[in-house]
Amino acid sequence: MALHNVSFDIERGSITSIIGPNGAGKTTLFNVVSGIYPPDGGEVIYEGKDITGNPPYKICFMGITRTFQNLQVFENMSVLENVMVGYHALTSSEFVSCMVHSFKASREEKEAREKAREVLNSLNLIGRENHLGSSLPFGDQKRLELARALVCHPRVILLDEPVAGLNISETDEMSDLILKQKESGITIVLVEHDMNLVMKISDMIVVLNYGEKIAEGPPEEIRDNKDVAAAYLGTMDS
Repeated sequence: MALHNVSFDIERGSITSIIGPNGAGKTTLFNVVSGIYPPDGGEVIYEGKDITGNPPYKICFMGITRTFQNLQVFENMSVLENVMVGYHALTSSEFVSCMVHSFKASREEKEAREKAREVLNSLNLIGRENHLGSSLPFGDQKRLELARALVCHPRVILLDEPVAGLNISETDEMSDLILKQKESGITIVLVEHDMNLVMKISDMIVVLNYGEKIAEGPPEEIRDNKDVAAAYLGTMDS
C-alpha cells in the first residue's frame, strides 16, 4: 500500500515539506492531490471543498499546480510555448475557435504570451523564449517547469524535488525563488531530499515512511526526532 492513513493540514501561505526515504510515498501523495492517481479511500480537502478524484486539469483550474520529479519539458516546443501550456487551464476557447483563429482565441493566445513572458522574466529566463525547451541547461529546465506551474496564478504549488541534480549555486537560486513565491502569498508543498534546503525554508515538515506518516512538526522538532533518524538511517535505538 503506497499510502495509508496519511493525514495533515497545510497552512495557507506556508512552506510545508514532505520528506522520507525513497519509496516512502511522497510522489504518490502528490499524484493523489493533483488528480493523477484516484485514491482508494480518504479525502483531499482544498479550501473547504472535497476535490478527491478530480482530473488534473480541474485541479489546476481550482488553483493547484505542480512540477515533476523527472523533468516534463515539451522538448520540441519553445521555452515560451512550454510556459503558455500552463496557462491553458484559464482559457475557454474551444478547438474550432483556435483552428480558425477567432477573435476570442487570438485574444487569449496574446494574453497567454504576455503572462508567460512576465513569469519568464521573474525567473531570469527572459531572452530565451524562442529556444527549444530541450536546449536549456538542466538547471534552467527546472526553472522552466516552475514557470509553467506559476503562469496560471496558482494558490498552491506542489514542487517535486525542485533542486535534485542542481549544483550549489543553482540550489541557492532555486531556494530564493521558492521563498519569493511564498512571499507573494502562494502556498508551497515541497518534496525534497536536500535536508539543508528543507530545514532552511520549511515552516512545517511531514515525514513519511513506508506510506505512513511517522512525524510532523517544525524543522527544529523534526531534526531531533529519533523515529525520523531511524527511518533515514535504518537503525533503532536499543
